[in-house]
Amino acid sequence: MEEQEWISQAAQGDTQAFAHLVERYETVVYHQALRLVGNREDAADVTQEVFWKAWRALPTFRGESSFSTWLYRLTDNACLDLLRREKKRRGDTSLDDEESLSLAQQLPHPGPSPQEHLERGEKMTALEQGLAQLSQEHRRILVLREINGLSYQEIGAILGLSDGTVKSRLARARLALANYLRQSGNFSP
Repeated sequence: MEEQEWISQAAQGDTQAFAHLVERYETVVYHQALRLVGNREDAADVTQEVFWKAWRALPTFRGESSFSTWLYRLTDNACLDLLRREKKRRGDTSLDDEESLSLAQQLPHPGPSPQEHLERGEKMTALEQGLAQLSQEHRRILVLREINGLSYQEIGAILGLSDGTVKSRLARARLALANYLRQSGNFSP
């Protein structure tokens, strides 16, 4: 069955069709959440929340964007809500290291030599630290583009930005990350 049929049937209350959609997208949603909140338990909670919201809102899904883009938007919003709630609960004025991204734990192990493995681990740790130093806005846009591989148009739809704004913010985010990595001695052009 095609995805559009599953969406249509799920919008009419078919739980089996919705289960197919969840099965297809749960890993993607979970990994996006994990990259944004940096905590496996919170990412699992966000994933559940996203699919609960998707189930309830599916009858109003108009298909102006792809289903995956809609889920990315729901995930992004749910992560922001969670981070705001946590920030308020702690009374923090900025995000702390617990909420930083943990990319080193998420990327697949390529099976390199021990030396290559060590070097890769050091680079990933530096990248993780660099991402943690970025503003939430820059981190979000880098995750959506560089890790999730979304187009400028999809990112714009998720974040409510024009293509030009996405491109400029992405350029600034890349520059900020490169500057951090350069200053920490971990950047080789």
